[in-house]
Amino acid sequence: MAAKKLGNFTGNDIELCRTTNHNAGNQTVQALMDASIPFTKNCKKIPFFKRLQYNGADQMWVISINPHRYGQARRVIDQIDLMYRKRLMLTNY
Repeated sequence: MAAKKLGNFTGNDIELCRTTNHNAGNQTVQALMDASIPFTKNCKKIPFFKRLQYNGADQMWVISINPHRYGQARRVIDQIDLMYRKRLMLTNY
């Protein structure tokens, strides 16, 4: 049986941002939900010997979106409180 597709989604999500701060990730997710932007939020484990680079964090949250909504998502992130926005590592697409 063929896999079902939703709209024109082809599974080629791009990374919007990363953060090791749980509160910054939750604030970003809430802002994207308020703007009705579909996203995925995944957790990546940071290897033990690389944790020094990430100030001792043991996991990183990666937020991905559809490439067609990237500009809209960046405008939403620009409206997030500066305290949380400084803790996001934004990607350039």
